Amino acid sequence: MDNYLDKLRIEFESDLNSIDLPQDPANLYEPIRYMLSLGGKRIRPILALVGCELFGKPYSHAMNQALAVEVFHNFTLVHDDIMDSAEVRRSLPTVHKKWDTNIALLSGDGMIVIAYQHLFLAPTDKLKKLSDVFSKTALEVCEGQQFDMDYASREDVSLSEYLEMIRLKTAVLLGGSMQLGAIMADASNEQLDQIQQFAESMGLAFQIKDDYLDSFGDQKAFGKEIGGDIRERKRTWLTLKAFELLGDNKQRLLDAYSITDIPRRVDAVTALYNELGIKEHAENEIAKYSDFSLETLSKISGEEDVKAKLSALVHYLIDREN
Repeated sequence: MDNYLDKLRIEFESDLNSIDLPQDPANLYEPIRYMLSLGGKRIRPILALVGCELFGKPYSHAMNQALAVEVFHNFTLVHDDIMDSAEVRRSLPTVHKKWDTNIALLSGDGMIVIAYQHLFLAPTDKLKKLSDVFSKTALEVCEGQQFDMDYASREDVSLSEYLEMIRLKTAVLLGGSMQLGAIMADASNEQLDQIQQFAESMGLAFQIKDDYLDSFGDQKAFGKEIGGDIRERKRTWLTLKAFELLGDNKQRLLDAYSITDIPRRVDAVTALYNELGIKEHAENEIAKYSDFSLETLSKISGEEDVKAKLSALVHYLIDREN
């Protein structure tokens, strides 16, 4: 990651680790400390900080809003892990496995409150805008998660439905994060709309790249076994694009997915992806969204050096191998 962005991440981690939580009840606050300590790229809070600097104010003006974003994001992960029955996150037990489901639910609820506490550490004249953006973003993330659960039991999910789902589940929080930082720098409504478009397009490219890496990444660089989505029979952009290209022959992909021997299933689905040119289609889609993101960025009236850093971030996210 760019040195400037890495510096922001380090500064943010320091503030995140300094959040003062009570000791008791331990079963409420220890899971929160645990979840926030698991690490990650911290892309969302970094975007909040950069969103502030983009419009001429020091990133420190938006640190509390960045903390709000990250605490909220981790709340969604705690609850997502329960809904997905996930046992591991970032190579460690999930909160509901380390404690139990009821504790995880309540700690997640507590994280929402903590997020709002930090969000509202701002001048009075900014509170309504901050509340409107944060609440709208949070509700859209919930909508995306519900669509994700609904689609798990449907055989007819379209590519456009999937893209809208990942926009809501992933991309809107990137845009909302930037907007919160920009509000702290007195950005105009037009500028807020522009950075939302920039960040959402970047987020779509980011998510499709995730799907791409799962099937076409380098296993050593990716850090986990290639073909995980195929092993779990998970529907991704690659799957839905393959269905679209197969048309009336989509049974070929369904047959490949129905193979019970997992290594053979991965090989069969990957072979069909290669036959259909899914790798190239995905690369073109990633380029389409990243190009639109960069085009939107170029039109924003902001600090040129910060815009250059954001451009570097887009390239980092789409060129990454993990």
